[in-house]
Amino acid sequence: MQIPRRKTPFSSSPEAFAIMKSRKNNNLPIFVVVFSIFLFGIFMYNEDVKSIAEFPFSSSPKAQELREEQETKQSSSVSKQSDSVSEIPNRVSLSATSRTQLEETQLENPVSEETQEPVELKTIMEEKDEDLDKKIEVNEEDDMEEIELPPEDCDLFNGDWVFDPVTHPLYKEDECEFLTAQVTCMRNGRKDSLYQHWRWQPRDCNLPKFNARLLLEKLRNKRLMFVGDSLNRNQWESMICFAQSVIPPGRKTLVKNGSLSVFRIEDYNATVEFYWAPFLVESNSDDPLMHSIQNRIIVPKSIKKHGKNWIGVDYLIFNTYIWWMNTFNMKILRGSFDQGATEYDEIDRPLAYRKVMTTWAKWVDKNIDPNRTTVFFTSMSPLHIKSLDWDNPDGIKCAKETTPILNRTTPLEVGTDRRLFVISSDIVKAMKVPVYFLNITTLSEFRKDAHTSVHTIRQGKMLTPEQQADPENYADCIHWCLPGLPDTWNEFLYTRIISRS
Repeated sequence: MQIPRRKTPFSSSPEAFAIMKSRKNNNLPIFVVVFSIFLFGIFMYNEDVKSIAEFPFSSSPKAQELREEQETKQSSSVSKQSDSVSEIPNRVSLSATSRTQLEETQLENPVSEETQEPVELKTIMEEKDEDLDKKIEVNEEDDMEEIELPPEDCDLFNGDWVFDPVTHPLYKEDECEFLTAQVTCMRNGRKDSLYQHWRWQPRDCNLPKFNARLLLEKLRNKRLMFVGDSLNRNQWESMICFAQSVIPPGRKTLVKNGSLSVFRIEDYNATVEFYWAPFLVESNSDDPLMHSIQNRIIVPKSIKKHGKNWIGVDYLIFNTYIWWMNTFNMKILRGSFDQGATEYDEIDRPLAYRKVMTTWAKWVDKNIDPNRTTVFFTSMSPLHIKSLDWDNPDGIKCAKETTPILNRTTPLEVGTDRRLFVISSDIVKAMKVPVYFLNITTLSEFRKDAHTSVHTIRQGKMLTPEQQADPENYADCIHWCLPGLPDTWNEFLYTRIISRS
């Protein structure tokens, strides 16, 4: 069989050249198509590579950096939530019962990391809200600070005085510009400052740590008013010092207008006020400046003239006691001052006190909306007139006393009229509007060391050296130095406000 001869492409014949030229022309479109497909494949390959590079399991440096950054953010977020959860027992703790139930549920229904559904911390806290202990968290200049509240049933007024120079006083005398000369004992020449360092410690719980910013937040857009005599004014000055410590200069003002004095906190739109009404009802001692009257006369059923100034206030703190103590009987006006009446009847002090407290209670029940206003009544602030009451035969009233009455095994009697205490307590308990009774009497009776004594003013003037040397006639054993005992009264008030608002 004859083997076909292979035709060489280099044939020089015209026919062969024509055939080759025809084949080249026919192959050109095919080449273009193949080349286009090749370019398209390269393009898609690059896109796939780019897509794969951005996928989380890629090990490329850029992808690794992106993944690490994302994981860092997620880890930080989880860490913060974890920290919050770990800190919650210290700030807003789950009760022991609810915590045990939660642990048992986790043991009975273990959930792997792969199948566990993400749960928001907010949701958990809302569901467990009813089991949380009462604690408040305060954000003060980005520093988290826990405020632990005492149990609702704890008796704050049953306790002991503890010397605590670390936490008390809560402010310094020279840093509170609004203190009057009546109470600035150190500035007025008192040498010892031990009276500033005593802290009241309830027997069964603790008073919450004072936080000025938390107090101001609770008072935002609100009015707090003390109503009563000079002891309530004493406490009002203390409360101003509590609040003003974190308020910048120029953002706080004090304006006195007749019976009403108003301390305004601009940045919180809040006021801390004092209204002068020593008997709560109308009397001839209602002038806030000229009230040093020995022949004191009251109108037990007349309270509207004062009461119209109390409506709409968010926190009302009432007291009346010291102005009842200069006579055994009280003078009751026949008629009214507006009609020029001058005749009066004299009745026993407790009977007159009951009449006044009954008038006050009826006014509160009729005019106060408990959903808007929280009402307090402060019990009797004691006097320390006889040093024999605390077994100091060489003492002169409260002068030169530097420590509280401590370690006493027998009941202390310093002359407080307990009949008035019982009357006020009983009337408060029977009222329709809830009134919180600030029982400051017994704990204050131990503080013979905390009075202004001879380091004060009388009739608007500072006592002279000669008067200071005569405590028998000039020692003021009624009012209190600031910082001092009224700060403790305000700690009770503060506790109630932050726990109930």
